[in-house]
Parts: sequence; C-alpha cells; structure tokens
Amino acid sequence: MRKSLLALVAAGLLTSATLTACDGGTDGATGSDAATISGGSEKVTGTDGIAVILPDTTTDRWVNDDPKYLQAQFDKAGVPAQIFNAESDEDEFKRIAKTALDKGFKVLIIANLDAASAKAVIDDAHSRNVPVIDYDRLTLNGAADYYVSFDNEKVGQLQADGLLDCLRRKRVSNPVIAELNGSPTDNNAFLFKAGYDTVLNERFDNATAVKGPDQFVPDWKEDNAREIFELMFKQYPNINGVLSANDGLGNAAIEVLKKKGKNGKVPVTGQDASIKGLQNILAGDQCMTVYKDTRIEAEAAAELAISLYKNEKPVVADKLKDPESGLYIPFKRLEPKAINIRNIKSVVDGGYVKAADLCIAAVREACQTAKIID
Repeated sequence: MRKSLLALVAAGLLTSATLTACDGGTDGATGSDAATISGGSEKVTGTDGIAVILPDTTTDRWVNDDPKYLQAQFDKAGVPAQIFNAESDEDEFKRIAKTALDKGFKVLIIANLDAASAKAVIDDAHSRNVPVIDYDRLTLNGAADYYVSFDNEKVGQLQADGLLDCLRRKRVSNPVIAELNGSPTDNNAFLFKAGYDTVLNERFDNATAVKGPDQFVPDWKEDNAREIFELMFKQYPNINGVLSANDGLGNAAIEVLKKKGKNGKVPVTGQDASIKGLQNILAGDQCMTVYKDTRIEAEAAAELAISLYKNEKPVVADKLKDPESGLYIPFKRLEPKAINIRNIKSVVDGGYVKAADLCIAAVREACQTAKIID
C-alpha cells in the first residue's frame, strides 16, 4: 500500500508541479525564553548530555516552539543538553548525530526527515549503547527506544469529522472532497491520511460524498501545495471540500480559492493551530484545525530523555507497532483536540498563542465576536 501511495507523488498532478526548495519564511526563536538552536555538526560544542536534532526551519514549531519548551525542561532538571536543526538536509542530520555521539552525548531525541537517514542515526547510537527517542515522527524500521507523539490517526479522524460538520452546516449534501496530504517521507502523513480516510470512506461507500483528487505534498511546502491544488481545481472545478493535512497546506488551498472567488465557500481543514491557521478560521476561510500542544509533547520527550540520562528505565504504558519491522515501540501517546470557530478561544486561554499576535486588524472584529478580546 505504501508503494502505491508513493507512486501517486511521482505521477498525475505532480508531474506538472514545480518543486521548490525555498524556506517558509519563519524567523528564529526570540525572547529571553528562547532556546539556542545550533544549525549544524560543526556547532556541537558539548561533550555530555542530551542531543536533540530537529528536522527543518520551514515549519514554525521546529524554530519557535519545540526548542524553547524542550530547553526549559532540561534547564529545570539541571541536565546538559544541546538542540540542533538539520535544516532539511538528511546528510547533515546524520553528521550532527555522529558528531554528538563521538563527543559523548548520552541520549538522542530526533524528529526525522526521512526513515533512511534516521535509521542510520539510530543504528549508530545503538552500536554505542545510546538510547534514542523518536520525537513526533516514528522512524519506520528504526527500532527507537521510545516514541513520543500525538495520536496521529485520531488527528486525521478529527479533521474528517470537522470537515463533514462544516459541509453539513453549509448544507452540502454530496460534496466532492479533495485531499492535500503531507510529505510522503513523513510517516505521520500516512497516519493522518489513514485517520481521515477511515471517516471519509464511510461517506464515499454510502454515496453521500464523492472522492476527489488526492495528492501528497513533498516536504510539506506551501509552494508545492499551491501548485498542486491549482492543478486539482483546474481538473475538478466542482471541489467543495478540502481535507488539508496541516494549516500550511490549508493556507495554500485558501490562496487558490481566493483567486477563484471561492474562499469561505469551500471548507478547508488544517492542523497545528498555527497563528495563520487560526486567523483563517476567524476570517471564515478555514473550517477547523487540530490543536496539538507542543509544550506537552516537549515535556513528555524531555522527561523520558532526562530519565534515560540518569540511567533510569522509564515505563510507558502504550506501544505502537512499526508497520515496517513489526516491532512494538514504547509509545507516549498524547491526545489532540479539534478547534473551530466555536472553541477557538480555548487556544488563547491555554496560553498557546497570544491574543495580541492573533487578533490583527483583519480579524479583530471576529476576535471580539469570539470573545478573545473586548
């Protein structure tokens, strides 16, 4: 099944898409509570502690959220740690890990770029008796010691349920639903898809919805998603629902819909409760998002890593079967939450985003209606 899904990326609509490699425009972490993020193997300065390797600088969370929350936990425990970013380079990902291991780091936390490079890192670490925690993304066939993430199939189910609810509210009885899936190198993209397809397939089987175009988006890049969705809409101008795997892909679809005069008329999903995604919900352009509190995820991963650093053996209740190796990986499972216009205030109340950052002039009135601001 995985091979057939990957084949879709190399065929069909993607053959006409120009795949770019530019950054997503995120700024570095700022403020007194920001962590120092090292950009490459030459920046490995420690000789002990916990090494964290994050995947890219094109996704806001890897720059502004996770480093800050992880570092706070390490500082609180008084445990030495250094946080790196591979900047979308699989070879650099491996070089950072090797350098950290050569210098004596005792635990690795990795959020992989792809299975091959991450497996090489895990194999190297295990050859030196260094434990590895897969963070947010499971490394297929990697045999990490622990996996910390949200229930990613449930994320997909929440997205499909949210989209169908928005379609019902718009009284669309036989929707044509397009899917903008995540990157084919990210196992989470397949888990999200498994979740939302489980829900949507029931509608398709009952002939109450129509299966529209369905594509994976390389590297989760909005530029790629925008070009893919342009082609989707050209081939299926009657699309009236978009299942987008995250807020960035959803924003790309919304930009295309705006050009067609369809924004606000076609429900679009998302994930991550990003500032832009939440603003799109307030503007009426996005149907929903999924809130995964990265503070909780970072705290869970840091707690495991700190215990391992202290030569303790953490006990995790759940296990997740690796579909490639068949191994069961101890899994710290976290619960996601669906966010729509009716409960959007909860994201601000929980401190995940600041009202001042969210409620820009374009959505100020909507913020007042949602009682986020006076």
